Amino acid sequence: MKRALIAGITGQDGSYLAEFLAGKGYEVHGIVRRASSFNTGRIDHLYQDPHENKPRLVLHYGDLSDGTGLRRILENVRPDEVYNLAAQSHVKVSFEAPEYTADIVASGTLRLLEAVRDYNDISKASVRVYQAGSSEMFGAASPPQSEATPFYPRSPYAASKVAAHWYALNYREAYGMFICNGILFNHESPRRGETFVTRKITRAVGRIKHGLQEKLFLGNLDAKRDWGFAGDYVEAMCMMLQHDKPDDYVVATGEAYSVQEFLVKAFGRVGLNWQDYVEIDPRYFRPTEVDFLQGDPTKVMTTLGWKPRVSFDELVNMMVDQDLDLALRERTLTDAGFRRHIHS
Repeated sequence: MKRALIAGITGQDGSYLAEFLAGKGYEVHGIVRRASSFNTGRIDHLYQDPHENKPRLVLHYGDLSDGTGLRRILENVRPDEVYNLAAQSHVKVSFEAPEYTADIVASGTLRLLEAVRDYNDISKASVRVYQAGSSEMFGAASPPQSEATPFYPRSPYAASKVAAHWYALNYREAYGMFICNGILFNHESPRRGETFVTRKITRAVGRIKHGLQEKLFLGNLDAKRDWGFAGDYVEAMCMMLQHDKPDDYVVATGEAYSVQEFLVKAFGRVGLNWQDYVEIDPRYFRPTEVDFLQGDPTKVMTTLGWKPRVSFDELVNMMVDQDLDLALRERTLTDAGFRRHIHS
C-alpha cells in the first residue's frame, strides 16, 4: 500500500486528490492548519474515527511556515509521495498580503523541500514530490502557454509560485530528487471557494434565482482563462509521480473563455440574462491584470496520456446546479427565520 502526504488537503484540489488516491488504495495523510473553527468540510466524507482499524484518511496539524513541524510529520508518516498543494492561493488577496503570500507559497515550498531532502538522507528513502504551480506564473506572456513559455508573473502570488517552481527544479537537479512541477491552468468545481470568480458567479446565480440576492459585483469581464474540472486535474498530479522520470507539465484544456462567456453560460442555465444583475466594481480589478491564459497541454497528453473529461459547458452546468440546490436550502432556512450574509 502506497502512502501519500498532502499539504493543503482541506482545499478544493486536496479533497479531490485525497478521494482519488484513496480510491486507488493509498493510505492518505493530510496536513491541516490549526483553526478555532472546523475547516475540514471538503474532506469530512472521507474521515473516519482514528480508533477504527486502517482509516482511509489521517490528519496531522502542521503549516508550511513551520519547518520543524514538517520534519516531524514526514518522520511519522514515512510517505512514498508528497503533494504540495498548500498556498495562500487568492491572487487579489496576494496584493493585500504580499509578505504572507511569499512566506507560505515560496518559502513554505522551500521548507518542505528541505524537510523532504533531510528525510531522504536520514531514512535512505526516495520520496516523490509534486509541486503545484499555477498558470498565473505566465501572467502577461502571450498564449498559448507551454512548458517552454517564459514566466511573466503579474502578482505577488504568481511571483511566489515562480520562486517555488525554481526551488523545485533546483532541488531536482542539485540533489537528484524526484520532483515534478505541475503548471495547472484554472480548474474549478462545486468545491471551489466562494471568493473565486467562477464560484462567486454560480453561487450568485443560485441565490438570485431563489430571491436571496439582487446583484453580483465583479471586476474585469474580458479576462480569458483556460477552465477545467479540478477532479480531472488531480489525476494528472498522480500520473506525474508514477512516471519513470520527474519533469514539468502544463495541465490545461487548450481552450479559453472570458469571464463574460462564463456569465452567459451560468445565467443562461437558469433562464436569466446576466446583464440584468451584474455590476462592475473597480475594487475587484487587480493592480496588474492578466488578460489571457490558455494552456498547451500537448506534453502531458502525449507523455502521460492525460486528457480532460469534463467540458466547459458541463463544468458550468455542474457548478450552477450544485449552487441552485445550495440556494434552495438557504431559502428554506431564510423562510424559517435564519439568515446568512453573503459578500457579493
